[in-house]
Amino acid sequence: MSEATPQEDVERKRLYWHSRRGMWELDLLLVPFLEQRYGELDGDDRAAYRALLEEEDQDLFVWLMRREPPEAPALRRIVALIIEHAEHGDRDQFRAL
Repeated sequence: MSEATPQEDVERKRLYWHSRRGMWELDLLLVPFLEQRYGELDGDDRAAYRALLEEEDQDLFVWLMRREPPEAPALRRIVALIIEHAEHGDRDQFRAL
């Protein structure tokens, strides 16, 4: 694995702080996804994640709680990836709870 460039480090830190929304439910979905899956995403999915972070918390909550899907196909895809990760991703972090 190659080391991240300083620019990539800055971008990752920025995304981390934008992924922390202040709603615990959103934080539990977005932060682990960023930490564990963002690096594997292709350019389109990374752009969709960044666009998702520009949305309002109440919209994110509705989408990520599966109450209704986003209208934009790219956002629909990234929301599905986040939900899939939450359901089937690394659960080791919760073993001690």
